[in-house]
Amino acid sequence: MINFKGHRFEKDIILTGICWYLAYPLSYRNLKEMVAERGVYINHTSIYRWIQKFTPQLEATFRKVKKRPVGTSWRMDETDIKIKGQWTYLYRAVDKEGQTVDFLLTARRDKQAALRFFRKAVRQHGLPDKVTIDKSGANAAAIEALQEETGHKIEIRQSKYLNNLVEQDHRAIKRIIRPMLGFKSFRSISITLQGVELIHMIKKGQGVSDNNQNLSAARQFYSLAA
Repeated sequence: MINFKGHRFEKDIILTGICWYLAYPLSYRNLKEMVAERGVYINHTSIYRWIQKFTPQLEATFRKVKKRPVGTSWRMDETDIKIKGQWTYLYRAVDKEGQTVDFLLTARRDKQAALRFFRKAVRQHGLPDKVTIDKSGANAAAIEALQEETGHKIEIRQSKYLNNLVEQDHRAIKRIIRPMLGFKSFRSISITLQGVELIHMIKKGQGVSDNNQNLSAARQFYSLAA
């Protein structure tokens, strides 16, 4: 259970603020105005602090007890995100059904960054049997290195057309983060992206609901704090 003691606002208000910010294309100031219309007055910096403090805990709970397994055929790609004028790279993969496998923000786009992503994904889901990528030599080299490390044969397919599934999935994430006013640090955007990806997975039906309840995406998100 996540501890909300010591905060000025109640748990439900904090969770609602976090959920709205991560689920919709809003800035902190947009959200501040929205909740003010409902008689709740929150400084936008408070919302920022809630995101930074509670998002890692919520995402960790989802990974540990709520996330459904994914398939063994992955589509992997990276997309760029600017932080203080510098490009960073968000590595992502989905399975053939479009379910999110994993994600990782890195400062570089090279073999080592791609290999870090694969190691992270494998820790959660095990080794894939097939990975589809674009023509990136670095990503292909990372998969080959993963095979050498594990002794597991992975079929590598390099096809821009077949990888369209993950490229389309990038757009859902970037649509949410685009209105967020300039990210100030690598750490803050990494944590924010954890939450955006978390909501995205819940919306895609990747969460296991308790007692087979047909809960809304928001209710599933709130349940992670219970």
